[in-house]
Amino acid sequence: MSSSKDIFKPDNYDRHILRILQQDGRISNQQLADEVGLSTAACWRRVKALEERGVLRQYTALVDPQTLNYGLCVFLLVSLTRHSKDNAREFEEAVKACPEVMQCYAVTGNADFVLRVVIPDMATYDNFLTENIFSLPGVSQVKSNFTLREVKYETAIPV
Repeated sequence: MSSSKDIFKPDNYDRHILRILQQDGRISNQQLADEVGLSTAACWRRVKALEERGVLRQYTALVDPQTLNYGLCVFLLVSLTRHSKDNAREFEEAVKACPEVMQCYAVTGNADFVLRVVIPDMATYDNFLTENIFSLPGVSQVKSNFTLREVKYETAIPV
């Protein structure tokens, strides 16, 4: 994915820190320093530098959606009628406000956007489409792809 951000070149310590934090964001600085082989102060400085650079964006917990009755995962391919900045911006802002939308990407190919939506059931999905997607001006076509099963789900960037 292309970005205007500067590319960060991590050294071996940074890579080790990033691998560990991606697996356990709640690890104490002392434990992290021990595993990486740094003093606690040096480890803390490196983590703070990674945060300040934006390499570490946030710390979070991963929740199993099915345990909270969000068992339906749908990928939407959305096409807009006109390719104008206003249409795209309006669509993007509306999607950002939808808690059911886990990810949204502007893409090339047969659609303008791909969304990953988690939702409890088909009736809720129907309502989500009607109230949140079909009601947006500029939306010309929506194709829904329902997942059958999760084959791989990773959040860790390979460093």
